[in-house]
Amino acid sequence: MSTDTRVAIVTGGARGIGAAVAQRLAKDGKSVAVVDLDEGSCEDTVKAIVADGGKAIAVGADVSSAAAVQAAVDRVAEELGGPTILINNAGVTKDNLLFKMTEEDWDIVMGVHLKGSFLMARAAQAHMTKAKWGRIVNLSSTAALGNRGQSNYSTAKAGLQGLTKTLAIELGQFGVTANAIAPGFIATEMTKATAERIGVDWEEFKAGSAKAIPVRRVGVPEDIAALASFLVGEESGFISGQVIYAAGGPKA
Repeated sequence: MSTDTRVAIVTGGARGIGAAVAQRLAKDGKSVAVVDLDEGSCEDTVKAIVADGGKAIAVGADVSSAAAVQAAVDRVAEELGGPTILINNAGVTKDNLLFKMTEEDWDIVMGVHLKGSFLMARAAQAHMTKAKWGRIVNLSSTAALGNRGQSNYSTAKAGLQGLTKTLAIELGQFGVTANAIAPGFIATEMTKATAERIGVDWEEFKAGSAKAIPVRRVGVPEDIAALASFLVGEESGFISGQVIYAAGGPKA
């Protein structure tokens, strides 16, 4: 199969990192299924891809639902072809200190990040193993190392690293690689919401964060998209089971 006929699924593709990754993969010649909870929210990403000469469809799915995930993957296979690239980027935050965190806060975050990635990988691997080629990229985070007020998010992101390594071991014999990207501070709506939660001006929040990053700037979604582009490419086939911290330095 040539590179320009690969089909990619990007979850959480309506905005932020997911949208940037979807657009980058489309520029690389992939057909892209932009998946998010609300199909309508994916339209801007799809329109941007099509306007740039690419091929994409919007797919609405709750990734924490096995039935919804299978239906989404089946639809992608029918409309674009069997997906052999999967970017598990869908995410949500329900930040709070441990003593304030509810079971619902915990379950929602685990359901989207961790269960969702498992369900998507399980559904998509059928197409990858059949094709004897596949690429899975899970979006972890430097929060996997621990982060105040994010016991649910940090745990889910650390769990994704374990899932990634296990997928690499199980699927490697079929020509499928699995890797994780662990971004540091990336300027997105999600990090902007964090600034609002702690009552800090967004520009001041970014400037303060940049001072602690060796490259002296915060990341942008395109930084992660560039790395994802490499990890799903033809030349990355000997790289699997790795967690790459894209954080502007060796620490978060």
